Amino acid sequence: MTVWVFDTDHATLFQQGNPQIVQRISAIDPKDIAITIVTFEEQMYGRLNRIRRAKSGEERISAYASLRKTINYLTDFELLDFDRNAENYYREFLRQKIRVGTQDLRIAAIAISTNSILLTRNRRDFERIPGLRFEDWAE
Repeated sequence: MTVWVFDTDHATLFQQGNPQIVQRISAIDPKDIAITIVTFEEQMYGRLNRIRRAKSGEERISAYASLRKTINYLTDFELLDFDRNAENYYREFLRQKIRVGTQDLRIAAIAISTNSILLTRNRRDFERIPGLRFEDWAE
């Protein structure tokens, strides 16, 4: 069984109804799609920041509605944890001085530790990570 893992960008594109991603998702078993706890963290961080920055009642209402929509969306997918195995990969990436952002290294560590395929448009960074399998469904 192959599990495809959304990075934050692909998760957002799917939420926005990107036709290529929606078409690909509809062709596979929903149980074979997952997100990482790091992607969940990034999505929540963005929604909570929007709530904190809201200046008016309408902005707050909209920001909380966006938070609710994101929670509902994200809970439709299996959530992959950052566990001891992922931590070991992450530490190895740091030891190798792979020049990729911290959150992306953590997402890659989870994808590799679960033998998943990462869905991302960020080829430039993720191709630097040895052993990572990835695809871009937004092309």
